[in-house]
Amino acid sequence: MSASKKRIVYQEFGNVENEAAIARAVPELPPQQQQLRVQASRKGRKGKTVTEVTGFQCTPETLNQLLKQLKTQCGTGGTAKDNMLELQGEHKQKLVELLTKLGYKVKMSGG
Repeated sequence: MSASKKRIVYQEFGNVENEAAIARAVPELPPQQQQLRVQASRKGRKGKTVTEVTGFQCTPETLNQLLKQLKTQCGTGGTAKDNMLELQGEHKQKLVELLTKLGYKVKMSGG
């Protein structure tokens, strides 16, 4: 069936083609209002240490810009997943210092 002859018999929640209209809004809080946690983890990574930063309340674009900045400062790789940053290696102390300079409220968790 062609797209121009698509017949909708029943539709409960508006126009499905306009996904931007039904997408959930992400609150963009300033850094001073965000509570972040920094912890090192090895679970599920075959013994490799990864430093995780959780608690972000911002858009994915802002998160990716911050990730790029932190990866450059730490000299390592990393990724952004589900409002969380993962940086390869153990960089807890350095990340706490960098994020505090950027205005975030940061706590180190774990040993």
